[in-house]
Amino acid sequence: MADQTPLLGLPLILPSQAQKHVTHNEALSLLDAIVQLAVLDRVRTAPPASPQTGDRHIVAPGGAAAWTGQDGAVALWTGSGWLFAQPQPGWTARDLSDGALLMFDGSLWGPAPVATDNLPGLGINTTHDTTNRLAVQAAATLLSHAGAGHQLKINKALPGDTASLLFQTSWSGRAEMGTAGSDSFAIKVSADGTAWKTAFSFAGATGLASGLAVQQSRTDVTAGRLMRADWGYGPGNLLGTVAQSAGVPTGAVLERGTTANGEYIRFADGTQICFAQRPLGSIIAQGAGSFAAPYRTADVSWTYPKVFSAAPVVTCRGVAPTGLSQDRRLCAGGVGDLDATAATGIHVVRLGGAANADVFKADLIAIGPWV
Repeated sequence: MADQTPLLGLPLILPSQAQKHVTHNEALSLLDAIVQLAVLDRVRTAPPASPQTGDRHIVAPGGAAAWTGQDGAVALWTGSGWLFAQPQPGWTARDLSDGALLMFDGSLWGPAPVATDNLPGLGINTTHDTTNRLAVQAAATLLSHAGAGHQLKINKALPGDTASLLFQTSWSGRAEMGTAGSDSFAIKVSADGTAWKTAFSFAGATGLASGLAVQQSRTDVTAGRLMRADWGYGPGNLLGTVAQSAGVPTGAVLERGTTANGEYIRFADGTQICFAQRPLGSIIAQGAGSFAAPYRTADVSWTYPKVFSAAPVVTCRGVAPTGLSQDRRLCAGGVGDLDATAATGIHVVRLGGAANADVFKADLIAIGPWV
């Protein structure tokens, strides 16, 4: 017949045994030690100097003195000596020094496994509820990588539902970012938690931005708004085709071009400048070289490179051939009739009586509105 129980190792009373109470009391002491097992600590390798009756410890690896050879055992101070219970796989104990729940795996004590799937809720330093099933009260929350990176995923069932991050002050909403009510990503703000304004929204299909933080029209110069690429100006649209709608520029700032009739520059404000150089022929084509009938070129016409909306201001400057003496170079330009399309009667008058048949040109500039 065995002299102890197979699981707890409790001593059994044998037939015709003397001093049966000793065996019985030892078994009760062991039961007292391991039932509702809670130990004072699990880090000692040697007994404390002044144990109290009923004190229990888990002997740490490397047991010494009265605990030699008892690594992992539950040591009970009975008041007169140490009584040891050898744990079996699956035993659990509470360490009162730190509140840890321990389990013996057959060789070592370690933290008892905790089932974490399908919990109804979890509150860390606070209380969860049916809406906030995970609640954390802390100065910070750390989510770190396990490898190369880390993703925080917020999933919703349907496009009309909400998947967002909400920022609050005293439990009142102040900012929200995410996909709320659609699949477009938006950033919303509120001063009171009731009235909300969409500062930014990014369309899911195109990625393009809109919202109150973006320029609302071509004439919107509200401080703090971001300029739209199609309404603002930069290297991509400063030079191009100018246009207007009701006096508001709708195209580029500057337009420049060349035609057979010369060159032109148009400004977004409606101003146009045309310029060209035209041959006039001989300076003595007409006139007699007198004060009453000075020498002059024949009249020519100039069709502007671009049409004006009204007759422009036209300036003509005579250009003499190079190498002429002063009396042969002096001249003055003149212009006859003007309209929105062309200037006529363009000529140069020689300011002197030199009869040399020098060939002159005219530098022409026209300034006026294009709209």
